[in-house]
Amino acid sequence: MKISTKGRYALRLMLDLAQNNTGEMIRVKEISDRQGISEKYLEQIVTMLKRANYVKSLRGAQGGYRLAKEPKEYTVGMILRLTEGNMAPVACLEDEINQCERADSCTTLRLWTMLDDAIKGVIDKVTLQDMLDWSQEKGDNYII
Repeated sequence: MKISTKGRYALRLMLDLAQNNTGEMIRVKEISDRQGISEKYLEQIVTMLKRANYVKSLRGAQGGYRLAKEPKEYTVGMILRLTEGNMAPVACLEDEINQCERADSCTTLRLWTMLDDAIKGVIDKVTLQDMLDWSQEKGDNYII
């Protein structure tokens, strides 16, 4: 499994909004400058986040974006699934019920299930707030 730039940048964008939350809307240009990510690419990502109601937007001179909820309410898994799709390591684990005709006799299914559980155990547990806390522990001024 490899997380694309879209997934990584979506996570960075959400973290930036969380870390720089002063109650004011934050422009994509500011995030772009802080994170060193193309403004055009961030616009595409923030549109996806807005459609999912992860961020709120305001147009105009005082416009920009902010988180729709508190950082503790967003898991890494929520953000990555929005941008990357299903995070299952193999196709047969993507559906609620395994549709594979070999599932009953597949020796490797146990391994893939263990890997899937491990991935979910991390990405569905870690929140934006956890990552903000990690950043403060390290004394970081910004998150990359």
